[in-house]
Amino acid sequence: MPVFQYKEKRFYLGTFFKANWFKAAQYCRYHGMHLASISSQEENDKLEEQIRDFGYGQEHFWMSGNDLAEEGHYFWMSTGRPLTFTNWNAGEPNNFRYDSGEEENCMELWNRDGKGLKWNDSACSFETYFVCEAMA
Repeated sequence: MPVFQYKEKRFYLGTFFKANWFKAAQYCRYHGMHLASISSQEENDKLEEQIRDFGYGQEHFWMSGNDLAEEGHYFWMSTGRPLTFTNWNAGEPNNFRYDSGEEENCMELWNRDGKGLKWNDSACSFETYFVCEAMA
């Protein structure tokens, strides 16, 4: 599992299997970590740089952000705090509703339009890679 440190945080890229948001969160917790939260542009840029350097710049990655408790009010599950910094793709979050009725409530990093890894709300059941975070 690729790992890197940024200031007081250690990030682990979960890239050897894909999981829905809940299984990704469970995996991180089982290993004493949380799905990652991002608190600044600098931190976001460092995470993106590392993901690209490991060759995963076109993939999706779960983060801990979601609006499961209250639609439209995103918070970091890892800390319980509301977002103080955001880096959404244009037009996001849009809470798209799928034919199944599922809506987009979980946050991912995704290079949707070639402008770098930005935030997107996605269906929590979507299986993708993920980023875990541990305090150093």
